Amino acid sequence: MKSVLSERKTLQPPSIEDIEHRELPETAGRAVRELAAEIALTLNTSATRTGGRSLADPALPALIEARAADLPAEIRTAVRPPATPAGACVLSRLPLTDDEIGPTPPDWETATAWSADPDRPGCSFEWDIAMLLLAAAAGEPFGWAGQQDGRLINNIVPAAGHEFEQSGASSTVLLSPHTEDAFHPQRANLLMLGCLRNPDRVGTTVSSVRRARLSQVQRDVLCTPTLPILPDVSYGSDFDRATAVPVPTLWNAGGETAHDALTLRYDPAYTPLDDAGPDFRAAYAHLERELESVCVLATLRPGELLLMDNDVAVHGRVPFTARYDGTDRWLKRVNIRLPERRRRAAESEENGYGQQIVAPFAPPASHRVREERNGAADDRGSVEHT
Repeated sequence: MKSVLSERKTLQPPSIEDIEHRELPETAGRAVRELAAEIALTLNTSATRTGGRSLADPALPALIEARAADLPAEIRTAVRPPATPAGACVLSRLPLTDDEIGPTPPDWETATAWSADPDRPGCSFEWDIAMLLLAAAAGEPFGWAGQQDGRLINNIVPAAGHEFEQSGASSTVLLSPHTEDAFHPQRANLLMLGCLRNPDRVGTTVSSVRRARLSQVQRDVLCTPTLPILPDVSYGSDFDRATAVPVPTLWNAGGETAHDALTLRYDPAYTPLDDAGPDFRAAYAHLERELESVCVLATLRPGELLLMDNDVAVHGRVPFTARYDGTDRWLKRVNIRLPERRRRAAESEENGYGQQIVAPFAPPASHRVREERNGAADDRGSVEHT
């Protein structure tokens, strides 16, 4: 399917005035890295006995939660949800130098293998832990059992043979703006991207639905469940299309007419638009044009993080030419749930094509019961992190 952004748009200079910028105090950024290194050292001791280290180590969630209290108070403020209609913010001043990273891995599987080796030089594993510390300060980090072997932190690197996919492993093709994991009712509320390396200044596109101009008729059409959204290629292709149910593209979290509370669920590359009628396709095409018109670029530098409201902003990536020589762009991604934020009740009836989340930071069952009694049901359908 066609992409939302034109090639002309992606080649425009980055714009920063519409994305909120937050800068950590130098001492706070250093504290995150130092604490991550301490936790990694603790896990390295265990890895010596087991032959490898992993973010799936059952000791890690307890370590993160126990040591998070040692982080400076400025951290929790810095990772609060984006505060402007742009739906995104850049967090800077986490210390990082290129010589401590090691080469960019050729694919996520290699990144996982390298990270598991405590004798391999490079700070990738420590950076994973640093991102988990920040994500745990923002909400509840989680992963997907069917994506990158259930890892809580995903490595986003260009992979040979995947240049033209609509996935994080692509490079040559424009990655169309999309809601992360739009196909699933338990998708993240917040998405955090951390930059280790970006020598070519490859931009991440960000477009907020709250800056889009839509008529009431267009909103009504797009708020009507019409088409399903299918899983992307990173989850494979082994799912039952017959279980696909129509979902709305838009809805108002704050009431029928509250445009400042407009939210979206959007992934045109995996939405069968040809199955819809002309009115829906016209409204959807208008939304595409509006998201293009309000698009800004976040060009991350090493040590910077992009925090996006996955209910408000869609994101993508401009095309670039990968070299596959260990110097390519390297990002890390973590999904974050905000327990206090609720979505449409009808989403609890979706099966998510059988995809389950890995949620070691989820509250215990007794806490979930209390949430349900207070009207804040936790319906994520999580699986244990093993």
